[in-house]
Amino acid sequence: MTAVQGTAVDIRTEDGTADAYLTHPADGGPRPAVLLYMDAFGLRPRLRKMADRLAGAGYTVLVPNVFYRNGRAPIVELPEFIDPAARPELFRLLGPAFEALTPDRATRDADAYLRWLERCPAAADGPVALTGYCMGAGLALRTAGAHPDRVAAAAGFHGANLATEAPDSPHLMAGRITAEVYFGHADQDRGMPAEQQERLTAALREAGVRHRCEVYEGAHHGYTQADTAAYDPAATERHWEALLDLLKRTF
Repeated sequence: MTAVQGTAVDIRTEDGTADAYLTHPADGGPRPAVLLYMDAFGLRPRLRKMADRLAGAGYTVLVPNVFYRNGRAPIVELPEFIDPAARPELFRLLGPAFEALTPDRATRDADAYLRWLERCPAAADGPVALTGYCMGAGLALRTAGAHPDRVAAAAGFHGANLATEAPDSPHLMAGRITAEVYFGHADQDRGMPAEQQERLTAALREAGVRHRCEVYEGAHHGYTQADTAAYDPAATERHWEALLDLLKRTF
């Protein structure tokens, strides 16, 4: 893996300033850019470590705090290890941040993140890739649909509520997507049951989107997050293989 350099950055949006983490190969040369969307627990050491690993494979990676409207990361105090007993209270505290991040606001924010990467010296010219985790998988799907001219590839892992019956469900963006997409669903995920997996796949297929949707058997929601009880090392390595393969094909 290539040595990397990470730093905190601020990104101006229509609604304020989003704090973010930027990491890239330490040689400083422009590299293909990846926008990494956080999970529900937010920008923290685990996500920085994941971004660094991706940067070490030769990419410039930006991880915005998408909850910036509610404060700089972390917007709530997080334990070093998030066990099941801690989750209900954390989600109660995070509730206002979820409510503040409406689909319209998420789309406006995505435009700001992509424009910032266009001006970033460490990012190569051309379209970017997206990867998202948990709620970030939905943000990746929305961004790919809202900005098809700027996104070459999009991936989502242990995403939840990607294909509901709501009128603003993320899967309804499929008809606008030109990127190649990949989704790695958790087998034991109540937030993305089989009927939603099937609905998402059908939407992508009917829209003619190049895609692959796979189920990681035995994996639980949050399987890539080593600071939680859901962590699954084997599923996480499978995720890295799938993500890096997607990036190699599209960049």
